Amino acid sequence: MAVVSGSSSGGAKDDGPIRVMVVDDSAVVRGLESRILQADPGITVVASVGNGQVAVQALERHDVEVIVLDIEMPVMDGLTALPELLKRDPNLKIIMSSTLTLKNAEVSLTALSKGAADYIPKPTASRDMGGGQDFAVELVSKVKTLGRVRRQRSGLAKPLFPPRSRTPVGTPATPAAPAVSALSLKGPLQLRPPPTERPDLIAIGSSTGGPQALFKVLGDITAAGGVPQPIMITQHMPATFTTILAEHITRSARMSAKEGVDGELIKGGQVYVAPGGFHMVAKAEGTQRKLALNQDPPENFCRPSVDPMLRSLAQIYGRRLLVVILTGMGSDGAKGGKVVVDSGGSVVAQDEATSVVWGMPGAAAQAGICSAVLPLSEIGSYVHRLATKR
Repeated sequence: MAVVSGSSSGGAKDDGPIRVMVVDDSAVVRGLESRILQADPGITVVASVGNGQVAVQALERHDVEVIVLDIEMPVMDGLTALPELLKRDPNLKIIMSSTLTLKNAEVSLTALSKGAADYIPKPTASRDMGGGQDFAVELVSKVKTLGRVRRQRSGLAKPLFPPRSRTPVGTPATPAAPAVSALSLKGPLQLRPPPTERPDLIAIGSSTGGPQALFKVLGDITAAGGVPQPIMITQHMPATFTTILAEHITRSARMSAKEGVDGELIKGGQVYVAPGGFHMVAKAEGTQRKLALNQDPPENFCRPSVDPMLRSLAQIYGRRLLVVILTGMGSDGAKGGKVVVDSGGSVVAQDEATSVVWGMPGAAAQAGICSAVLPLSEIGSYVHRLATKR
């Protein structure tokens, strides 16, 4: 074990740098990740270890807030270590680190279901090991965001969004659009009137914490009787991971889900997942509606990104578009959501209390574009009511 810096458990200050442990059996990867993290003044690496068993032991000696945890390691792998680490500190934020293989994508999604907060593709020799910045930016961003969320939930840091004192508008308390529920804000949000027409398409955007939120929302829609509309999903994920995500949706939500294919017809009852590395948008050809994939520049540092999907859908579906913004860091979906509501469509966002990170849904809620801001457990039934009303 190589300890980079130490701090005694229980005596650490909660207004200082985010305290991180790096766990990977490769000394090269550990060194790279530690250097990247230590270079940011808002982060300190308190321990760097080679397997899950040593990581569990290290929690007895170090005050850790975020762990970057490799999946494949000797002695104790990441998936085995995950519950042991969370048993010792349920408030830990754990980011799974894995290579881009189908097997590891499957394991990463399993880890998310067992309490991991997020995942990150491991650095590649051809790009990130040679000084590329994509991995570094993503790693630092996720560590700092999750560390801040941990502190916010403990009352040790300021909330991401300041309190708002705006008056709700419309009639958000009707059965079709419940009022803001379980939302930990100090002031009321401005809610738009609920939609009056049944949507022709449902679009969902999500990021950190998104896979589990998607399984819950889509599963609840199925349990309520399903919907006839097509569903388009943009989840911030790399290639390979989105393939596995679609398979998990098919199994867990009992919906027909697949990665979107360029040029295919958009059909009712089908779930389309944006493939990693591509923006997924819609286009109209006469009376037909088709998917289109492109590799235009990333938006909000992401490809796929939610905003281009929503802009394209707003042009085609107008007021008959329903958008759901689920948990995720950043603000992807807020600008596209504004285009949607300006075109007559509607947006619903997940609330803060049930979000892993209230970045994307928080940005939409604070922008005043939502008809409802709801706990995760209520979103599926809300969507079903709107999608099936006469």
